[in-house]
Amino acid sequence: MRLMQLIKSLNKFKIYSDAADTSMPSEGWSKKTPLGINAKQSRTIDFEVKGISCDSKQVSGDFIFIAIKGVNADGNNFIQEAIEKGAKAVIKSPDDHVPASPKNIVFIEVADERIALARLAAEFYGNPSSKMRVVGITGTNGKTTTAYLIERVLKEGNFIPAVIGTINYRFKDKLIPSKNTTPGPIELQSMLADMLKKGVNYSIIEVSSHGLDQNRTDQINFSSAIFTNLTQDHLDYHKTQEKYFQAKAKLFKNLGDTAFAVINNDDAYARRLKSLSRGRLISYGIENKADITAKDIKLDLAHTEFNLAAGDFKTNLDIKLIGRHNVYNVLACFAWAVGEGLDLETVKLALEKFNSVPGRLEKINSNAGFSVFVDYAHTEDALKNVISALRQISKNRIIVVFGCGGNRDKTKRPKMGSVVSKLADYAIITNDNPRCEAPEEIIEDIKKGIEGDNYCVILERFEAIKKSLSLAKSGDIVLLAGKGHENYQIFKDKIMHFDDCEVARQCLKSMNY
Repeated sequence: MRLMQLIKSLNKFKIYSDAADTSMPSEGWSKKTPLGINAKQSRTIDFEVKGISCDSKQVSGDFIFIAIKGVNADGNNFIQEAIEKGAKAVIKSPDDHVPASPKNIVFIEVADERIALARLAAEFYGNPSSKMRVVGITGTNGKTTTAYLIERVLKEGNFIPAVIGTINYRFKDKLIPSKNTTPGPIELQSMLADMLKKGVNYSIIEVSSHGLDQNRTDQINFSSAIFTNLTQDHLDYHKTQEKYFQAKAKLFKNLGDTAFAVINNDDAYARRLKSLSRGRLISYGIENKADITAKDIKLDLAHTEFNLAAGDFKTNLDIKLIGRHNVYNVLACFAWAVGEGLDLETVKLALEKFNSVPGRLEKINSNAGFSVFVDYAHTEDALKNVISALRQISKNRIIVVFGCGGNRDKTKRPKMGSVVSKLADYAIITNDNPRCEAPEEIIEDIKKGIEGDNYCVILERFEAIKKSLSLAKSGDIVLLAGKGHENYQIFKDKIMHFDDCEVARQCLKSMNY
């Protein structure tokens, strides 16, 4: 695709180049529309675009480089490097400095470089989301499990689904490690284009608040959107709960008229979100009146059973997932299937076949006589949900190993400490991913929310897990919380391999279980 064709996807912009005809305005800026340059100048600076990137290290010959002002780095500082690597066009915001004497380089000024990036990426890869069904799932908790459930339902119905989410990006026989829950626009559009070529007809995307706030999904044509819940998280980035909500709400505000939204009616933000959503609405819930409901819920350590009602369709569901929070995830999936018009008996069959999600109340099998679960819970609400779920199905002790991530929302640390100390019988506070913070300071923040003395601190996570298992007696439950599917720990100076499931199995084996 040629440059002049590609930048038609942008809205308002200005363009200049020392390669253009001398009839350009003396200050180098053109105010003409729609392209801002005349036909003769277009021929002078036009070229076949081989790729686009916002990472100067990924730039090659005949690329467009987009200078993004990021959270940790400013792409404007890497314009010269991008040019040296072969970029022939640079997209930037209006007030940024241009390197001296950029020989034959096209500079394009835009009001918002992130929006420009999303538009260029979609155009460059042929707008693949308009040629498949795309499901967006957002919320503080439950996104990953809901995505897995929808994937299972679609496979049961002989569709070809793909998933882009927290654990990995996957479709057909391809598995890509996940760096971000929602990747950037270039990677996102590139993957969708690849998926389309491989015959994928449904793409399920976990849409993070960061991704929405940074316009990563701006040009994705979502056929449906699911809201799971909203509790405190990511305030290190969003600063306030209201801004966090508004970021999530963007997914629903931007839906097309033919799309539909699935809303958790039991969440405090449901009413506001429904008033902001475009497209038709489908609700689900347990406590409040909704289109899809669950009643007579029975929980134990092996499964969950409940009566589901979806209009005239009523059935008893017996699923292998445990806990009330997973009933909500199943309801979200079922509500989406209703909106999509899928065969509901097939949906029921798929849900009852479904086993588990990596790192989401994942049970570690052993003959120890006590139960061990690994879960990704790393917020106050997620910990409350998981521990409460375990409390409902066991009268014995619950021992929790947990920590908090460094360089993340500090205000949730004492709240997490409070929840664990109140709901668990005993807690071992340890390292999560301390990143660049001192682990001892993170733990001190956690301890501020603890009122009792039913805890200890063991900094090294391996030793903390080992200790928790040694404390467990017959019938007890040990919950290893916070890291879930992750197989690494991030420290200031290194990233080391660490997998809670592996460590738990290793420790149990050493204990002859």
